[in-house]
Amino acid sequence: MSGLLGYVTSVGGFALLSLLGVAWMGTRPRSTAARRAVAAIVIAYAAASIRMVPWLLSRPLVYGFHEFRAADAPVGSAAIVLLGGGTFTIHGPFQRLSFLDLDSAARVLEAAHVYRMFDTAWIISSGGASAGFELEPSAATMRDALVRLGIPANRIVLESTSTSTRDEAVLVAPILQTLHADHVVLVTTDIHMRRALAAFRAAGVDALPAFSQDPLKSQSRLRSIMPTTEGLQFTRDVTHEYAGLLEYVMHGWLRF
Repeated sequence: MSGLLGYVTSVGGFALLSLLGVAWMGTRPRSTAARRAVAAIVIAYAAASIRMVPWLLSRPLVYGFHEFRAADAPVGSAAIVLLGGGTFTIHGPFQRLSFLDLDSAARVLEAAHVYRMFDTAWIISSGGASAGFELEPSAATMRDALVRLGIPANRIVLESTSTSTRDEAVLVAPILQTLHADHVVLVTTDIHMRRALAAFRAAGVDALPAFSQDPLKSQSRLRSIMPTTEGLQFTRDVTHEYAGLLEYVMHGWLRF
């Protein structure tokens, strides 16, 4: 279900629906319904690609959360769970190069920031490889980025087989037991935090939320009210989170 919603709220989904609408108009040139359908497709996707629109729709997802500050860091050791976002591995003739997408980069920066708030901390870099360009597990790519930011490699533990948030919670829970940390801090994007916390609580882990900063926060205000590919991507992310929350409610992993 989430895969279908993800495709519909993508450039490919817009192209496919537009082609179907144009084909309908071609076979029924006098059809008012066909013209209205094409107009509705264009208007809907134009609205979905304006980042301000999904931002407003996402506010219930982030209600009650605030930026993790030094005052929020309790005394004792911590295990910081860094949830994987998107990473890509590109192959050349003799070498390959893996890199983070914007959301993953923001999560890595937040994990490094939180790490320095504790006297003793571990970071669990979590996330497997998914279909497409992501051939190296995101956990490994994020680990390499953390090391470049000055985090000691021997303080980073990998969980590199999960393919969903639920998988991450189930696989990370036993790792946390071996670390014997006093506290658990969960790092992910703000719109993903509510579902991530629910997944970890269902796995028996109570964590403190530390959401990453918006990687597009520094872009001009004009771009936030103009149709952009980033806006459509954000709509896809928000839609995915609402669909995921509905699934969690149906499975009893989340209760209001």
